[in-house]
Amino acid sequence: MTNLQFSSPTSTYRYTHGDRILVAIDCIVFGYDENGLQSLLVKRHIEPGKGQWALMGGLLEEKETLDQAAKRILVKLTGMTDVYLEELKVFSDVTRDPVERTISVTYFALINIHNYEHQITHEYEARWFSISHLPDLLFDHKQMVDYAKAKLKYKAALHPIGFELLPKKFTLTQLRLLYDAIFETQLDKGNFRRMILASGLLVKLWEKDRSSSKKGAYFYQLDEARYREKFTSFLNLTPNSKELIG
Repeated sequence: MTNLQFSSPTSTYRYTHGDRILVAIDCIVFGYDENGLQSLLVKRHIEPGKGQWALMGGLLEEKETLDQAAKRILVKLTGMTDVYLEELKVFSDVTRDPVERTISVTYFALINIHNYEHQITHEYEARWFSISHLPDLLFDHKQMVDYAKAKLKYKAALHPIGFELLPKKFTLTQLRLLYDAIFETQLDKGNFRRMILASGLLVKLWEKDRSSSKKGAYFYQLDEARYREKFTSFLNLTPNSKELIG
């Protein structure tokens, strides 16, 4: 049984038995643009693994929560604030970090790349990579990215989470291509259009995108109030969405 020790009237109890274990935060940042779904990586500047590509990360500080640490790391390494950020999974293999026993709590973030292209800091050599063509990654970071991809598919099938990756106004084709990229498939155009319009999440604008044709396609934007209201509702955007759970 773990013992407690009390050192002085002004101090707190401390556990006297137990191993030192560090807690790291690693952030998987997904972005989307005309090149498809991408992940933001940074160059590691210390050994072991110096020069390797890695997820953005850092150690939990004594007086901060996990959420606070994740936000701090994103701001420090990318300048990003006010982005979609969600706790993902704990990775705790005893050999995952060769330096010292470290467990990692992973988070994933979703951003529109063009909203932040001028805010990415160059100090850590941050760079976007296609999610299907990632370089060799540090330690178990490839496992983390693979888990985050599966979670993104599941979340996008159930909740209107994909809008976090889009600009403020978009066409239905741009929205469908985003979901094609997330699910790594080609969704039926007609079914997708019917389902997304029936969700009541979109507001049609009278402005058109004429970049690909003279006729053009109407822009839409997200109804923010209904988005928050319906966030936990089941969208069922893919016919096999239940298979994505796990």
